Parts: sequence; structure tokens; C-alpha cells
Amino acid sequence: MQDHPELLAARAGRGVEITAVSARDRNRDRGVELSAYAWEDDAAALAARDDVDVVLELMGGHDGIAKRVVEIALDSGKDVVTANKALLAHHGQALAERAEANGRVIRFEAAVAGGIPVIKALTESLAGNEMTRVMGVMNGTCNYILTRMQSAGLPYDAVFQEAADLGYLEADPQLDVGGIDAGHKLALLAAIAFGTKVDFSGVELEGIGAITIEDITHAADMGFRIKLLGVAQMTGRGLEQRMSPCLVPASSPLGQLEGGTNMVVLEGDAIGQVVLRGPGAGAGPTASAVMGDVMDLARGLRLPVFGQPAAGLRGARAARAAVPAPYYLRLRLIDKPGALAKVAKVLGEAGISIDRMRQYDHEDVSAPVLIVTHKTTRSALEEALSGFEATGVVQGTPVAIRIEQV
Repeated sequence: MQDHPELLAARAGRGVEITAVSARDRNRDRGVELSAYAWEDDAAALAARDDVDVVLELMGGHDGIAKRVVEIALDSGKDVVTANKALLAHHGQALAERAEANGRVIRFEAAVAGGIPVIKALTESLAGNEMTRVMGVMNGTCNYILTRMQSAGLPYDAVFQEAADLGYLEADPQLDVGGIDAGHKLALLAAIAFGTKVDFSGVELEGIGAITIEDITHAADMGFRIKLLGVAQMTGRGLEQRMSPCLVPASSPLGQLEGGTNMVVLEGDAIGQVVLRGPGAGAGPTASAVMGDVMDLARGLRLPVFGQPAAGLRGARAARAAVPAPYYLRLRLIDKPGALAKVAKVLGEAGISIDRMRQYDHEDVSAPVLIVTHKTTRSALEEALSGFEATGVVQGTPVAIRIEQV
């Protein structure tokens, strides 16, 4: 806003100015001059000021001061622009109803996939489509860790520490590597795509902590890459929302995604497939998304929070992933006659057929074995996984990763 005031005013058709600022530490050097703006030590007081039209909530956290500021702003007749995915994932329906009751708008482009305009794409450009699937890589830290493991041949713990040293991880790292941050984003996209109430509790979450460098290299040998992938789709059983490590073809757009970049894939009945790729975090991309929302409000564009009136959003039954898919299995088998036959028998009894199998060099008295199955259901796979223990030939805990067709 300091660099491009004339450009913003020309594009908005009116002046856009900062009135007041609030933060925890008034004296911190943020690299910008704030002396021209009023300062409020209490963010709630800023939200209630009479000379404010739009409140930008960029604090984070799903409760406490962030939630209170948004509520005060809405009740005081102000629109809200937020980058807070956790707040909306936990309280989105209530806040949307509150906004509409007050004739106000909440915009949140920066909350999902950083600078990628995915919220705008779903609520506006693709509004004429019945959406069939939403998926993507939505956490740049996890994508950095997985791609760094592959490119450098480093184990998970070493790259995790590297990411921490570089400042890539949240204060609570589990928000990143546990899939929680990305799960918040998936829940918001699913609500818009399928016209449902936000249901973060219905997201199946599995982080990347169990992924080993062996999984990375073995998957590459078979033509796959491992990604923390979010997938949401409406089925006859309900709304499937899962955020978990998946194998994707190395040649696919998702497979070629490197470093901290995000990618969201939107599929609709009329458009087919749209792929959006860009920076998922950082000062510039976040500011870009925030200002896009501010500009829309300045231009008079007013849309319901989740693309349709909150009262019309339906509660969807949460469904576990039931759509059949191939799976990658990594097992360590004791080196003795008939071991592979016993594993194949367990898979066959569960109704699972083998597409490909590969055995690697022996280590002491055991050897790693990789299996790629034909399409099967998660319930059949879990039956097989529980049956492996009784064979007496499987050491440790098998690893099973879904292969997503993209």
C-alpha cells in the first residue's frame, strides 16, 4: 500500500488507506514505516474504530484475540480480510452466519495456498461447475522436506532439523508435519466446492513423520513421488476429506512439484481439470492475496463467505475414503522359504491382487519387499495388514501408502 498507492486507487476506483495498526510489539522493526498510522495496543479496540471500513486479521490462532477481533469487527459493521485458516476451519460456519446477519463479508484468499487465487477460482470463475474433486499439495514445509529428502538422500530427521533451522516450521511443528495446517485448508476448500458446512473434524489426518528415505527412493524406482496430498470429494457415502502421504506419478504436475511450492487441482463437470501452482507462503504472496481481497471489497464485490449463503450450506456426513485405489506396501520379510507365499496368501484372502513386486538386498536375516497392488479398498488393505502379523514372516510394522491417480 506504500509502494503502489496510485495503482491501487486506479484499480479500485477509490482511495485505499491504512487507518490504524495493532500488534503485540510496537517497537519491533518490521522493515516498514508505521509512524503515519494510528497505533492501537489493543487489537480489539482497532476493530471497533469508527474510521475503519475493513479489518485485516493476520494474527493467527483459532481462539483468543483473533476470534474476538473478527467478531467485534463484524458486529461493528466492518468487513474482514483474514489469513487465518485455523479460525475459519474451527468457526467458519458461525462466523459466516454472523457476517451475513450483520450484512458484512469475510474474505480469506490468503488463508489457503498463499498467493494462489484458489478461493477466487472456486467462488467466482468456476461457480458454474459442479465440482467433483479438489486435491493438492497445500503445505510448503512438508513438500520441502519430502523433496529435499529425495534430492539430497537425507533421512527425515536430518531434513526436519534443517527446516527448523531455516525457520520453515511453525512454533508447533506438528501443525506442519502432522498435516493439521494443510487439513485446515482442505476443509475450507471442500466447504466451497461442495456447498457444505466446514467440517475440519471430518478430515482424516496423517502426517509425514513415518516416511523414510527408503520409501522415497523405492517410490522413485517405481516411477512415483511421495507428497502430503489433500483430497476432498463427495460420494454416495458422504464427504471424503483426507490429508495424508500419497504416491503420485513422477511425471504428473504434482509429482514434479519441488520445494516449498503449493499446487491445487480443481475438477468440475464442465471445466474438467484446472491446475493452480504458486508460492504457498511468505510475506509477498500473503500480502498479494490479502490485497486482492481488499481490492475486491473496495470495488464493491460482496460474496457470501463460502460462495453461497451460510443458511444454505448443508451438513455432510463424514466418510472415510472408500474409493478403490492402488497401494504401495513396504514390508520386511524374514529370509526363509515360503515367506513371500504367505504374504501373497494374506493379500489374496483379503481380495487384493499384486500388480508389481520388488525385493531388495538382504540385511542380516531379512529383506525389504515392495508391493504395488491393483486397486483395492482401505478396509481390504487393513484386513491384510492385520493378517500379516500372524504369518510369522513379517518383521516390524508394514508401511502402506495410497497411490493417487492425478
